[in-house]
Amino acid sequence: METGSPHDTGTADVPEAAAPDTAHPPAAPDAGAAEAAAEQVWRALPPGLLTMRRLLLVVWLGLLTLATALVPGLLAGPGWSAFAVLPLAVLGWGWVMLERNWRSWRYAERADDLLISRGVLWQEETVVPYGRMQLVEVTSGPVERYFGLASVQLHTAAAATDATIPGLDPAEAERLRDRLTELGEARSAGL
Repeated sequence: METGSPHDTGTADVPEAAAPDTAHPPAAPDAGAAEAAAEQVWRALPPGLLTMRRLLLVVWLGLLTLATALVPGLLAGPGWSAFAVLPLAVLGWGWVMLERNWRSWRYAERADDLLISRGVLWQEETVVPYGRMQLVEVTSGPVERYFGLASVQLHTAAAATDATIPGLDPAEAERLRDRLTELGEARSAGL
Protein backbone atom coordinates (compact mmCIF):
# COMPACT_ATOMS: atom_id res chain seq x y z
CA MET A 1 0.00 0.00 0.00
CA GLU A 2 1.36 3.33 -1.02
CA THR A 3 0.92 6.38 1.13
CA GLY A 4 1.07 9.93 0.01
CA SER A 5 3.53 12.49 1.21
CA PRO A 6 2.56 14.75 4.08
CA HIS A 7 2.37 17.63 1.63
CA ASP A 8 -0.11 15.87 -0.67
CA THR A 9 -3.49 17.59 -0.32
CA GLY A 10 -5.39 14.89 -2.12
CA THR A 11 -6.87 17.23 -4.72
CA ALA A 12 -6.43 14.63 -7.42
CA ASP A 13 -9.13 12.53 -5.78
CA VAL A 14 -11.61 15.42 -5.65
CA PRO A 15 -14.04 15.27 -8.58
CA GLU A 16 -14.06 18.25 -10.95
CA ALA A 17 -17.71 19.07 -10.21
CA ALA A 18 -16.99 19.66 -6.52
CA ALA A 19 -14.73 22.62 -7.25
CA PRO A 20 -16.51 26.00 -7.06
CA ASP A 21 -17.45 27.43 -10.42
CA THR A 22 -16.17 30.98 -10.57
CA ALA A 23 -16.76 31.40 -14.30
CA HIS A 24 -20.55 31.09 -13.91
CA PRO A 25 -21.87 32.81 -10.77
CA PRO A 26 -24.99 31.39 -9.17
CA ALA A 27 -28.33 32.50 -10.59
CA ALA A 28 -29.97 35.51 -9.05
CA PRO A 29 -32.50 34.65 -6.36
CA ASP A 30 -35.28 36.43 -8.26
CA ALA A 31 -35.35 34.43 -11.51
CA GLY A 32 -38.82 35.83 -12.35
CA ALA A 33 -37.46 39.38 -12.66
CA ALA A 34 -34.66 38.22 -14.95
CA GLU A 35 -37.16 36.31 -17.08
CA ALA A 36 -39.44 39.36 -17.32
CA ALA A 37 -36.52 41.55 -18.35
CA ALA A 38 -35.52 39.03 -21.00
CA GLU A 39 -39.02 39.04 -22.57
CA GLN A 40 -39.21 42.85 -22.58
CA VAL A 41 -37.63 44.07 -25.81
CA TRP A 42 -37.72 47.82 -26.29
CA ARG A 43 -38.24 49.14 -29.82
CA ALA A 44 -37.27 52.63 -30.88
CA LEU A 45 -39.09 54.81 -33.37
CA PRO A 46 -37.74 54.99 -36.95
CA PRO A 47 -35.56 57.96 -37.95
CA GLY A 48 -38.15 59.10 -40.51
CA LEU A 49 -40.14 60.67 -37.67
CA LEU A 50 -37.18 62.83 -36.67
CA THR A 51 -36.65 63.88 -40.29
CA MET A 52 -40.32 64.82 -40.68
CA ARG A 53 -40.39 66.85 -37.46
CA ARG A 54 -37.17 68.66 -38.30
CA LEU A 55 -38.43 69.55 -41.76
CA LEU A 56 -41.65 70.96 -40.28
CA LEU A 57 -39.57 72.96 -37.78
CA VAL A 58 -37.43 74.44 -40.56
CA VAL A 59 -40.46 75.30 -42.71
CA TRP A 60 -42.46 77.01 -39.95
CA LEU A 61 -39.56 78.82 -38.32
CA GLY A 62 -38.16 79.75 -41.74
CA LEU A 63 -41.45 81.45 -42.59
CA LEU A 64 -41.49 83.13 -39.18
CA THR A 65 -37.91 84.33 -39.69
CA LEU A 66 -38.81 85.78 -43.07
CA ALA A 67 -41.87 87.54 -41.66
CA THR A 68 -39.89 88.83 -38.67
CA ALA A 69 -37.22 90.23 -40.99
CA LEU A 70 -39.56 91.81 -43.53
CA VAL A 71 -42.46 93.27 -41.56
CA PRO A 72 -40.50 95.26 -38.93
CA GLY A 73 -37.89 96.16 -41.55
CA LEU A 74 -40.49 97.68 -43.86
CA LEU A 75 -42.62 99.33 -41.18
CA ALA A 76 -40.09 100.57 -38.65
CA GLY A 77 -36.75 100.59 -40.43
CA PRO A 78 -33.98 98.15 -41.34
CA GLY A 79 -32.57 98.02 -37.80
CA TRP A 80 -35.66 96.21 -36.56
CA SER A 81 -34.99 93.33 -38.95
CA ALA A 82 -32.44 92.10 -36.42
CA PHE A 83 -35.32 90.47 -34.55
CA ALA A 84 -35.21 87.76 -37.24
CA VAL A 85 -32.32 86.25 -35.26
CA LEU A 86 -34.74 85.12 -32.53
CA PRO A 87 -36.58 82.52 -34.67
CA LEU A 88 -33.21 81.28 -35.92
CA ALA A 89 -32.06 80.75 -32.33
CA VAL A 90 -35.28 78.86 -31.60
CA LEU A 91 -34.62 76.78 -34.71
CA GLY A 92 -31.17 75.75 -33.44
CA TRP A 93 -32.54 74.90 -30.00
CA GLY A 94 -35.52 73.03 -31.46
CA TRP A 95 -33.27 71.00 -33.79
CA VAL A 96 -31.43 69.54 -30.78
CA MET A 97 -34.54 69.10 -28.62
CA LEU A 98 -36.42 67.24 -31.35
CA GLU A 99 -33.66 64.62 -31.48
CA ARG A 100 -33.65 64.23 -27.70
CA ASN A 101 -37.43 63.80 -27.71
CA TRP A 102 -37.28 61.30 -30.60
CA ARG A 103 -34.65 59.22 -28.80
CA SER A 104 -36.79 59.10 -25.65
CA TRP A 105 -39.73 57.33 -27.37
CA ARG A 106 -39.78 53.53 -27.21
CA TYR A 107 -42.27 50.73 -26.73
CA ALA A 108 -42.20 47.10 -25.61
CA GLU A 109 -44.68 44.30 -26.11
CA ARG A 110 -44.89 42.08 -23.03
CA ALA A 111 -46.96 39.01 -22.29
CA ASP A 112 -49.88 40.87 -20.68
CA ASP A 113 -49.45 44.52 -21.61
CA LEU A 114 -47.81 47.11 -23.83
CA LEU A 115 -45.30 49.59 -22.39
CA ILE A 116 -44.79 53.02 -23.94
CA SER A 117 -41.96 55.17 -22.58
CA ARG A 118 -41.27 58.78 -23.55
CA GLY A 119 -39.99 62.07 -22.22
CA VAL A 120 -36.69 63.82 -21.66
CA LEU A 121 -37.18 66.00 -18.59
CA TRP A 122 -40.45 64.48 -17.43
CA GLN A 123 -40.33 60.81 -18.27
CA GLU A 124 -43.62 58.95 -18.67
CA GLU A 125 -44.16 55.24 -18.91
CA THR A 126 -47.63 54.08 -19.89
CA VAL A 127 -48.72 50.50 -19.30
CA VAL A 128 -51.71 49.42 -21.38
CA PRO A 129 -53.08 45.97 -20.43
CA TYR A 130 -54.20 44.02 -23.49
CA GLY A 131 -57.48 43.06 -21.84
CA ARG A 132 -58.46 46.73 -21.32
CA MET A 133 -58.01 47.83 -24.95
CA GLN A 134 -61.23 48.72 -26.70
CA LEU A 135 -59.93 50.11 -29.98
CA VAL A 136 -56.59 50.10 -31.79
CA GLU A 137 -56.37 52.35 -34.82
CA VAL A 138 -53.70 53.27 -37.34
CA THR A 139 -53.72 56.86 -38.57
CA SER A 140 -51.58 58.64 -41.14
CA GLY A 141 -51.99 62.28 -42.13
CA PRO A 142 -50.78 63.72 -45.44
CA VAL A 143 -47.34 64.72 -44.12
CA GLU A 144 -46.90 61.34 -42.40
CA ARG A 145 -47.88 59.53 -45.60
CA TYR A 146 -45.35 61.57 -47.57
CA PHE A 147 -42.61 60.37 -45.21
CA GLY A 148 -43.96 56.80 -45.11
CA LEU A 149 -45.07 56.93 -41.47
CA ALA A 150 -48.15 55.98 -39.48
CA SER A 151 -49.27 56.27 -35.85
CA VAL A 152 -50.91 53.63 -33.68
CA GLN A 153 -53.48 54.92 -31.20
CA LEU A 154 -54.79 52.76 -28.37
CA HIS A 155 -58.14 53.49 -26.75
CA THR A 156 -59.13 52.00 -23.40
CA ALA A 157 -62.14 52.32 -21.12
CA ALA A 158 -60.40 55.09 -19.17
CA ALA A 159 -59.74 58.11 -21.36
CA ALA A 160 -56.63 59.00 -19.33
CA THR A 161 -54.86 55.81 -20.41
CA ASP A 162 -55.24 56.29 -24.15
CA ALA A 163 -51.79 56.02 -25.70
CA THR A 164 -50.20 56.75 -29.06
CA ILE A 165 -47.06 55.45 -30.73
CA PRO A 166 -46.16 57.98 -33.46
CA GLY A 167 -43.99 57.69 -36.54
CA LEU A 168 -44.00 53.95 -37.20
CA ASP A 169 -43.41 52.28 -40.54
CA PRO A 170 -46.93 51.51 -41.93
CA ALA A 171 -46.21 47.76 -42.09
CA GLU A 172 -45.05 47.78 -38.44
CA ALA A 173 -48.10 49.85 -37.45
CA GLU A 174 -50.46 47.36 -39.08
CA ARG A 175 -48.61 44.40 -37.54
CA LEU A 176 -48.80 46.04 -34.11
CA ARG A 177 -52.50 46.85 -34.57
CA ASP A 178 -53.32 43.26 -35.57
CA ARG A 179 -51.25 41.78 -32.72
CA LEU A 180 -52.71 44.11 -30.10
CA THR A 181 -56.25 43.48 -31.34
CA GLU A 182 -55.71 39.72 -31.24
CA LEU A 183 -54.19 39.83 -27.74
CA GLY A 184 -56.89 42.23 -26.55
CA GLU A 185 -59.66 39.90 -27.72
CA ALA A 186 -57.97 36.90 -26.10
CA ARG A 187 -57.45 38.70 -22.78
CA SER A 188 -60.92 40.28 -22.65
CA ALA A 189 -62.52 36.90 -23.33
CA GLY A 190 -60.79 35.58 -20.23
CA LEU A 191 -62.17 38.33 -17.97
